[in-house]
Amino acid sequence: MSAKHFINDPTHLVNTALQALTLTNPSLALDAENKIIYRRPGHEPQVSIISGGGSGHEPSFGAFVGEGLLSAAVAGTIFASPSAEQIRKAVMSRVDGEKGILVTVMNYTGDVLNFGMAVEKAKAAGLKVEMLVVGDDVGVGRIAAGKVGRRGIAGTVLVHKISGALAARGASLEDVYKVAKLTADNLVSVGASLDHVHVPGRAPPDPKSDENLATEEVEIGMGIHNEPGSGRAVVDLPELVSRMLAQMLDWKDEDRAFLKVNSNEVVLLINNLGGVSVLELGGITAEVVGQLEKTYNIKPVRILAGTYMTSLNGLGFSISILNVVNTDIGGPSMLQLLDAASEAAGWAAPIKKETWEAKSSRTRDASTSGAEEVKPSGLKISTEAFKTALTGGLERVIAAEADVTKFDTVVGDGDCGIGLKRGAEAVLKLLSTTQLTGDAVLDLSKVVQVVENTMDGTSGAIYAIYLNSLVHSLRQQGSSTATPQVWATALQQASKSLANYTPAQPGDRTLVDALHPFVETLAKTGDVKKAAEASRKGAEGTKGMKASLGRTVYVGGKGFEQVPDPGAWGLSEFFLGVAGVKGGEEGYEMV
Repeated sequence: MSAKHFINDPTHLVNTALQALTLTNPSLALDAENKIIYRRPGHEPQVSIISGGGSGHEPSFGAFVGEGLLSAAVAGTIFASPSAEQIRKAVMSRVDGEKGILVTVMNYTGDVLNFGMAVEKAKAAGLKVEMLVVGDDVGVGRIAAGKVGRRGIAGTVLVHKISGALAARGASLEDVYKVAKLTADNLVSVGASLDHVHVPGRAPPDPKSDENLATEEVEIGMGIHNEPGSGRAVVDLPELVSRMLAQMLDWKDEDRAFLKVNSNEVVLLINNLGGVSVLELGGITAEVVGQLEKTYNIKPVRILAGTYMTSLNGLGFSISILNVVNTDIGGPSMLQLLDAASEAAGWAAPIKKETWEAKSSRTRDASTSGAEEVKPSGLKISTEAFKTALTGGLERVIAAEADVTKFDTVVGDGDCGIGLKRGAEAVLKLLSTTQLTGDAVLDLSKVVQVVENTMDGTSGAIYAIYLNSLVHSLRQQGSSTATPQVWATALQQASKSLANYTPAQPGDRTLVDALHPFVETLAKTGDVKKAAEASRKGAEGTKGMKASLGRTVYVGGKGFEQVPDPGAWGLSEFFLGVAGVKGGEEGYEMV
């Protein structure tokens, strides 16, 4: 686990994070002394909903305060319940009690006792208050949980949203409590994490402790306070998701068969515990949705994926499933309440009800893309010579991958060699499986399409721009034979076009340092080998050259003094191969 934080004082951290909520949502106020976030007065009377718990679960709970969601949230210190007095002040003085108050709390002993004490004090004072305890976690089964029952985790957010939307419509306390409880009773959740989290202000963890998970281990059922789950395992994502879904949905598992999902409408919530990248959360979401349909024939009518309830920067996620049932209050439905607009910074559900219900499957296919078939140019080439030259260049690029990667590891991110090799292999495959036409524009256009589809990053974009410009320039040469001079003229025009998109010039330590001398030497001499040798000399000249463009600018250090520019070296390898120069024949000392 990482023990590095930008703010190491836990008290300062919690206080400033609460203050930030009032900065990002002007409708909120902060009782700093009692760590209460609440809606500013001035809105229409409604049932007030209060929640809260230990800090460290943001955006829960403070960021869910706002119109259409919570009326107030009470924060404790990190992973610790707020005191009964904090909660009492929230219930009795920070929300409107005219139409009643619902206090919703997750099932943790400290939270239940402290919120419960505050609720009883409020009732004794004559306020109309109901309290709901949510326990949606199936990570710990009935036997292990004993009398304590299920823990509350991210599914609680759905209870907040649905009950908050109903309260905003002016419903009675009785109905708001009924629907909130109905939602909680139809929820199951389970989490998993690759590591425990470090609480700011505490001593760094002992790396030899048995509490640490091994590199490939995952804790299934881990709670939101570092609590252990049902066990650890070395599994890949598909197997992990399979086990998690089984804990939620396998009705034969008597220890965990808390809910029979039998509704035609199911809501799926994929929650980031704080440290999973957005990219990876997308992959997790796709895996969960795919297995739900394939294994359980469940197609969720709403899919929410994002950060709703965290465990600081926990490297894990949780899955929650809501079995949508009739609210039995004469409307609105659970889905209508879930879709209802709200003004809370922590709630993220941007897709409109109409979009979900349209269930559109329309796509745009190639036939409607507007792409035009490339027309012949009449510029003739020898297919055998074209194929031989290209093959020679591409094979040298592939052979040079290790060197290019080594250079790029020193001055870049290490992916240049792999990218060039991937593109070269794809073009070689094209040459081995496609009949060339003998038309320079048609045949080069096929190569360009492969480059565009297989080479990414900055170099991929530069090659795609240059080669497309080259195709255009070749077409302008008219119907003739593509002599070296014709190629040189087209290459010069393509270089001018490339300058519209990048300021790179010779001397900037880029692939242009290898491209420019090749093009100019070919234009002057018409000799491909001399042009290739000039390209190699230009690439070698980048060794020790300080970069003006590219990632090398940011890397720093003195690595640029030791190696040439990787992109320039890779391109010079290609040109040497095109010229028919075999590896080691060029007469230049390898770097």
